[in-house]
Order: sequence, then C-alpha cells, then structure tokens
Amino acid sequence: MNIVRSTFPRIVIIGGGFAGITFAKKMKNQNFQVVLLDKHNYHNFQPLMYQVATGGLDAGSIAYPMRKIVHEHENFYFRLAQVNEIDTANQKIIADIGELQYDYLVIASGSKTNFFGNNEIQRNSMSMKTIPESLNIRSLILENFEQALLTNDINERSALMNFVLVGGGPTGVGLAGALAEMKKGILPKDYPDLDVRKMEINLIQSGNRILNTMSEKSSEKAEEFLQKLGVSVWKNVRVTGYDGKTVTTNSELTFDTATFIWTAGVEGALIKGIREEAIESRVSRIKVNRFNQVFGYGNIFAIGDIAQMDEEGYLQGHPMMAQPAIQQGKWLADNLLRKSKNQEMKPFTYKDKGSMATIGRNKAVVDLPHYQFSGVFAWFVWIFVHLFSLIGFKNKVVVFWNWMYNYIRFDRESRLIIRPFKKKSFSTFTSDEI
Repeated sequence: MNIVRSTFPRIVIIGGGFAGITFAKKMKNQNFQVVLLDKHNYHNFQPLMYQVATGGLDAGSIAYPMRKIVHEHENFYFRLAQVNEIDTANQKIIADIGELQYDYLVIASGSKTNFFGNNEIQRNSMSMKTIPESLNIRSLILENFEQALLTNDINERSALMNFVLVGGGPTGVGLAGALAEMKKGILPKDYPDLDVRKMEINLIQSGNRILNTMSEKSSEKAEEFLQKLGVSVWKNVRVTGYDGKTVTTNSELTFDTATFIWTAGVEGALIKGIREEAIESRVSRIKVNRFNQVFGYGNIFAIGDIAQMDEEGYLQGHPMMAQPAIQQGKWLADNLLRKSKNQEMKPFTYKDKGSMATIGRNKAVVDLPHYQFSGVFAWFVWIFVHLFSLIGFKNKVVVFWNWMYNYIRFDRESRLIIRPFKKKSFSTFTSDEI
C-alpha cells in the first residue's frame, strides 16, 4: 500500500462512516500513524439519502471527500480499498490492494441491509444504504412514471404507480412522506397526461407500530401524518416474498408493484477473521467490552454499528444510528490517547440525546429524554440538527438553500435520470424492460 513505517504505533481504521471519521478526526496530529481504509473516497450522510432518492437533494450535497476531511492531519494516510480479511495472528489486514500491518485495529465497517435470509427479496428489491443505491431508486421511480405514460395495460400502469416500502423506521417513514409530497405537488405538473391520483404508497411494518424505537406518542403522531398525506400504513404484516412483480405477505394481502423498497432492518458488515465466539450471529455484530475492545483481543477495537456492547439499558447493544457511533468514536480516541500515556482507559457510557424522524413538510416527531413533541417546531428542530451534523460548510449551505427553495416553490429540482437503472426482474411484466 506504499505506507512507510514510522516510529509511532500504527492505527488502522476500517470504514469511514460516522464512527470511523469521528475517531480519525480526534486522532489529528497525535503520536500515532493513522491509516483509514474505505471502499469509497467520500463520507456520506446516510440520514438524508432518502431525499436523494426522491429528488430533493443532489448526491454531492450529502457526500464529502474523505481526503479533504483529513488533509491537514500529519502522519495520516487514506487508501481506497475493500478489506476482505483480518489476519489477527500476524496483526495485518488483507485488502484488494494489498496487505498492511497494524499495532491497533479499529473496525468501523458499519452496517448493511438485513434481508433476514430471504434470497428472493434480496435479489429483487431495492435497498438504500449507499448513494449509488439512492440514485438507482431515483432513476427507477422516474423511469416507472415515464413507462406508465407509454403502456395501455391498466394492470401494468397500476403496478408502475404502486410503491411498496417495507420497514416503518425513520428511513421508511421519511421516504413514504417524501413520495406522498411528490404525488401531491410535483408529479401532477410533470405528468399532466397521467392520472397521478392513482399512485399508491404502501408502508408495511411487521410490528404493531411504526417508529417502534421511539415513544408511542411519536409513533401514533407519525402514522397520523402519513395517513393525512395519503399513505396506506399496514401494521402487523410480514412480507414473505417478492418475485419482481408481486409482493406476498403472511396474510392474504398482496401487492403488484414495480417499485419494492426494503428498509426493514440492518446488520453488521462483518469482515472475515474475527473468531466466532466474538460474533453475535443474530445481528452480525462484534462483541466488545465497555472499552470497545473486541472480546479476546487486546489491540482490536470495534465502534459504531458493527459493535455490540452490553451496557445497562442496552443489553442488546446500542441503536445502530449515528449518535452511538459518533460518541464511541470520540471515546475510543480519548481512551487510546490515555493508553499511550500509561493511563487507565475509561468505560464508555452512552448518552441518549433523543431521536427524531421527519414525515414531510412541517411534519416531524422528536423524542427527548423527558419530552416529546411533533409538528412544525419538531420539523425545524429536525432541520437544524441535520444541517449542523453535515460535514463541510458548502454542504450545509447547499442543503439549506435546497430546502428553502423546495419549501417556497414546493419543488424538487433534482428529479433527474442521470444513469438509467435496468431492473432485471421487471421482465415479468408484459412490456419491455425499463
């Protein structure tokens, strides 16, 4: 990898998500050689990817160059790489660009979409964990409307205008709300010769309420918002299959759709090499102690979504969201600096700052530790928090401007088919492939 050994201990970070980037920034110009490896050369702000998928934001406004984040760091290296294996016996990682020794290893590989072993759904559905996937969804949505204009088959047109989203978490709820707003204010103008009123948005949740990690009050309010926007919310329904045309469930309920988006769960993005007893197989997360040390290893740490830490109140691990990842990244950096000074490391304690979700224009829900609220004020709080969390002043300005423009004009300027998306399974319909 052409990285010269220095006199300082080498820390290798796998992953440039919230956890990895936060840790890297805290290690700026310390007595360590730091190497960050990621398969992308940018950090992306995942909470806003659904807005890229629905044309509300450009992809570049939620991404930030990895090298620019750390370009002022001394003794710091970034390599564009896919890490395939960890050789713990020889203290090295094995990537597609070569091998690299480490003194300390920080695994921040994040999470990936969890299809719960259903290969058919994995093969035929759309997921939204990366920017390319968000762009694929955006292209598919717009291509489906273009195709709906051309077909004379009523059933095909209905399927092209039927959107089925699985998973009632913040991503699914936000995406459903954004689609509903497109139906109300944008699509009728873009497609005046198409009866957009027949567009359907179905949100399916296997549990008895959406946003089930938030308070019941917020869940009920979010469902009320969605229903007012015209979204059909199906609770206690579990999807069992999707063959590219028809969604089947554990009931008699079925949906014919050309757009099936899976946001029903995530699991850790494991890397081969960690011993099995250190893996929580149910959610593919790495077991760590209160210092983020991987069980059985003294110099390997895991932070963020990939880490499963048992803490009082979080016996199944911390939520796989940005805040735990950011806090663990900061805490581990401080602990390694203490360790380098022969000081005792301090156990991590998660500080729950609350959670929030947006449903659309002037509609959001916020849970603080001792207070819940919803509506317009919650929506402004959501805007402020997400603007503040974006990396880069330019991105903050661009996103703010886009939101204000969209709010005033009720428009989404980025509804562009930059690269057509070919949905293989769509050949099950009577028309040609999109």
